[in-house]
Amino acid sequence: MTSLRHNGSREGTAAQDAYLDAARACILDVGWRRTTLTEVARRAGVSRMTIYRAWPDMGRLLGDLMTREWAGIVTASDPHTDIADRMLATVRALRDNELFVRIVELDPELLLPYLLHRRGRSQDLILGLIEDAIREGQGDGSIREGNPTVMARSLVLAAHGFVLSGHTMVDDEVSEEDLYDEAREVVARVLSP
Repeated sequence: MTSLRHNGSREGTAAQDAYLDAARACILDVGWRRTTLTEVARRAGVSRMTIYRAWPDMGRLLGDLMTREWAGIVTASDPHTDIADRMLATVRALRDNELFVRIVELDPELLLPYLLHRRGRSQDLILGLIEDAIREGQGDGSIREGNPTVMARSLVLAAHGFVLSGHTMVDDEVSEEDLYDEAREVVARVLSP
């Protein structure tokens, strides 16, 4: 049987979304460590084997869930605004996303492989979008010359800090809005011709 992870049909996609929705609800309720494929199946109203055929383990299910969640955030930003505004909108949306917040609160180690060892599918999507926007801006002269791949990767690395650690820099002297304003300035200056 074809895995739902690789089934491009509408029925497969709708079923996969329902299963991912069930997994998301479980993680929001009890965290990733206490979520099981059996509980996901129960919440989705399907047999355990249905879920096991789609995802042999929770790690792969979580990878698909995070990809769907983060990709939805990234692609929701208005492509007609400049890169700095899009990146800032994405940073804000990630910091406000209830699944992201729950993972950071209860299971932050889940994010470590994507920060220390390898890029994930969502990060590759983000890099591709930024690279394309940089190339377009270089073409019309609104962005400085340079290697778009290096520039995009540098911006994503900077954004990691704002997304994951921004709250640690907020106190009586510096507000979250101050940091967002500075993040926008960082991106704008990096790209300025």
